[in-house]
Amino acid sequence: MAEADLDVLIRQFAKAQNKNLMAAVKKRRDQIMARAAKAKDKETRDQFRLIARSTMELGTAAAKRLQNSAAITADSYARAIRNAAEEAAAAAKKPAKKAAKKQEA
Repeated sequence: MAEADLDVLIRQFAKAQNKNLMAAVKKRRDQIMARAAKAKDKETRDQFRLIARSTMELGTAAAKRLQNSAAITADSYARAIRNAAEEAAAAAKKPAKKAAKKQEA
């Protein structure tokens, strides 16, 4: 049953990557906001704030894409394993039926 748990591992790795990515995005945003605080004039400060906001939006979008990709991959893997198990069970049933018919004849 170790193969069936791989979808759980995929989700866990994606969650960890998502957490690390968001931490990096927040750190970068904070660095840019610190530059904005040190800016001499209002125009430069507003420009840095805009860059910080854009950085956060783009990072969040990247994290969502990563999470969605991992969820789709995990679901696909789980579905493939489930289908393979069903096919194996059906294949195991078929020869048993054929053997029973041969014994009757």
